Amino acid sequence: MSTASVPLPNWINYGLIPLLNLTVAFLISGFVVWLIGESPLDALSLLIQGALGNGEGIGFTLYYATSFIFTGLSVAVAIHAGLFNIGSEGQAYLGGLGCALVALALDRYVPWYVTMPIAVVGAGLFGAAWAFIPAFLQAKRGSHIVITTIMFNYIGAALMVYLLVHVLIVPGKMAPETRTFLEGGQLPKLGWVMQLFGAKLGAAPFNVSFIIALVVSYLVWLLVWRTKLGFEMRTLGVSPTAAAYAGIPYARTVIIAMLLSGALAGMMALNPVLGSSARLQVEFVGGAGFVGIAVSLMGRNHPLGIIMAAILFGILYQGGDWISFEMPNITREMILVIQGLVILFAGALEYMFRPAMVRLYQQFKRG
Repeated sequence: MSTASVPLPNWINYGLIPLLNLTVAFLISGFVVWLIGESPLDALSLLIQGALGNGEGIGFTLYYATSFIFTGLSVAVAIHAGLFNIGSEGQAYLGGLGCALVALALDRYVPWYVTMPIAVVGAGLFGAAWAFIPAFLQAKRGSHIVITTIMFNYIGAALMVYLLVHVLIVPGKMAPETRTFLEGGQLPKLGWVMQLFGAKLGAAPFNVSFIIALVVSYLVWLLVWRTKLGFEMRTLGVSPTAAAYAGIPYARTVIIAMLLSGALAGMMALNPVLGSSARLQVEFVGGAGFVGIAVSLMGRNHPLGIIMAAILFGILYQGGDWISFEMPNITREMILVIQGLVILFAGALEYMFRPAMVRLYQQFKRG
């Protein structure tokens, strides 16, 4: 039997193996830091200090993590149905358009807590709409979902630039962006959360979308593991043949899974658009859609694992900025190398240690 199919306890699958992968990634990253003449221990200390050393650092860490939770959930829902959605980036772009239009229409008339649920729906609908055509082509025409979603990333980015330059731009301004939303279209900061722990949020844009992300994570868990649709999606993901024999409609399940995936990616836009900049800008996604792939794989496509992996990447982003500021020899490109190593070992090489773990576990059981 292949080691990939040998069952292991959850504490090994979801705890020990990811921890080993992460440890190896940081060891190799430390070696890279040492090669350029800096102390790996000092770099690690700065990473932790910058990301978790004060209220502002924690706020930025959780701000980044919020975006990664949404995109990680987006990728995970598709993977459970046997689909690899590479299009979270483009779906998030369109989600930004959806929530921005809601904010522009309502911010003058209602408070933020009225705008927020409508903006959530708007972001989800626009993200789902952008995922529909790739889903339809996969379900009805057999077009590979990876190819179509990648293409739609570029189309979505180009569409966003056109709309911001020619339609939504503030008259008389050069910057391709909408007007700044009034308070009725902004998600409030969560400074009170930091105050509970005696810390100050400072300039960090940590906002209510983090709470939305946690609620959505719970709803995704209910969907995937506690509903008939979730069972059908997981069955299709494990074995399309078995799903067909069980009478699970392939086309319907694929389309619904991708619509849900696109909606989750679209909701990511709530964080930077309504929670941080309070306006729609070019490149507001910032690669979060692609980071979501690594977050989902590292979190083993489970909402709890995705939250933990998203926080880890938030630490890498915020702590990496601090390192590049305090250690000029470690440039932003070096930080990207470290992030890439984490993605490599936690995602692409996630089963590197599994054969050894299987042998050790089997020996332990026999002993």
